[in-house]
Amino acid sequence: MSELLKNKVAIVTGGTRGIGYAIVRKYVQEGATVVLCGSREETAQKALAKLKEEFPQAQVDAIWPALSDRKSVAEAFNSVKEKYGRIDILANNAGISHNNSFFDYKDEDFDKILDINIRAVYACSRVAAEIMKEQGGGVIINTSSIVSYNGQAAGCGYPASKFAVNGLTKSLARELGRYGIRVNAVAPGVTRTDMLAALPDEQIKPIIAHIPLQRLAEPSDIANAFTFLASDMASYISGAILPVAGAVVI
Repeated sequence: MSELLKNKVAIVTGGTRGIGYAIVRKYVQEGATVVLCGSREETAQKALAKLKEEFPQAQVDAIWPALSDRKSVAEAFNSVKEKYGRIDILANNAGISHNNSFFDYKDEDFDKILDINIRAVYACSRVAAEIMKEQGGGVIINTSSIVSYNGQAAGCGYPASKFAVNGLTKSLARELGRYGIRVNAVAPGVTRTDMLAALPDEQIKPIIAHIPLQRLAEPSDIANAFTFLASDMASYISGAILPVAGAVVI
């Protein structure tokens, strides 16, 4: 294991699969104590067991608060602080999307996307920032998306929520900098997650054809960006939205 995040305590939301799980793995490999957040106890415990099997010497844990409920988040995050002494890194990665056309979009689907993709980022950041302010600093990293720059042709709720993530990221960076808290976001391009893996090659090839690097992002590519921004190597970077999209024009 490397030591880029040695002695750091990190919380990763949406950490049970895909990009989130890749972030958790990378943080563990870099020496951090990592607490993953899952939407349910069952999925969180399953991911935790998998991590402990792969990294038996690592310090890993799991929580499953209702992320858009600040009281629930506060109870969970404060339990992490009590157990490990501090919270140095918050990776706000939990998110959902819908690809419905505008005229087929249901109000409840739009509300749910905003609830998870932006209200949860606000709630988790608020609780974590209070702890980080008290301890003298910390890092918050949000998952944005490449579609936060130019939108997308369907599923308007997702890019709308990611535009909001960008605005929140930049605003918090300016407001929290005086407390030693850095706030950045990573904007992934098309990434090889479970959902994408289910698509046939004839749908994947046209996507790759429009990517200058001629491949999809791997979850580890996104995790590497989260690791850099969490580390002291990025100690003077705050308020950035970092595209990790293979040179896709934005």
